[in-house]
Amino acid sequence: MASATSLITLLTDFGHRDYFVPSMKGVMYGINSQVRMVDLSHDITPHGVEEAAFHLKSCYHYFPDGTIHVVVVDPGVGSARRAILVSTSRYFFLAPDNGVLSYIFEEERSVEVRAIENKQYRLDSEGATFDGRDLFSPAAAWLTKGQMPGSYGPLIHDYVTLPNSEPKMENGKLVGKVVYIDHFGNLISNITPTDLETFRSVTKQEIQGIQLGDVTIKGMKTHYAEGALGMPEALINSNAQLEVFIKQGHAANSCHGTVGQRIEVR
Repeated sequence: MASATSLITLLTDFGHRDYFVPSMKGVMYGINSQVRMVDLSHDITPHGVEEAAFHLKSCYHYFPDGTIHVVVVDPGVGSARRAILVSTSRYFFLAPDNGVLSYIFEEERSVEVRAIENKQYRLDSEGATFDGRDLFSPAAAWLTKGQMPGSYGPLIHDYVTLPNSEPKMENGKLVGKVVYIDHFGNLISNITPTDLETFRSVTKQEIQGIQLGDVTIKGMKTHYAEGALGMPEALINSNAQLEVFIKQGHAANSCHGTVGQRIEVR
């Protein structure tokens, strides 16, 4: 199991305008003034659980062992949804039990999940609208002070995961979906090089084209500069995922692309 360190990452949909993020940081500094914090992002689309799950998956494993990852994208705050502490062989994760840690359950080893029930790790508050400040922040900060995961609450095995939506072969085509749109407007799919190899093995042919809505893309590029200006192109990005881009352009706007949109390899 991971050993606690003083490094905490924060991933939320709180934005930067309001008092939410500084309040969380203030609580943590109040418990451990030596804690170090890294903002993964506070620009997740409000209530975007799947988007947050993808964002976390893409960067959490670059941090040193013992890092405490706090994720607060929580449309069910104040309801009966549980707050959970996940311990793995390398990290700790604190988040609402709404599927936002689905990729962690798939990728990490020695996963232990606990419901956070010990009131020692919650601030007193009149309302129930801000667990980011009142629960997840103190719970994370106390981990940096050496509190043991077992003191947080009971083990659970019925934690929530997002529906499985792996790419699949369908009538001779490989079908996936757009899972993320980045700052540059690139449309990132859940199709990987392994999936493309499956396509080649099943169809006994090379890739002829990629279909995204009304947009047809011929062939694949290896890097952005190889694309033609203004033309939708496709490549495998550095996260090993099929991505639709426009050189020096915004593919999501030009192609009317959306998260969840069907993408086909033919």
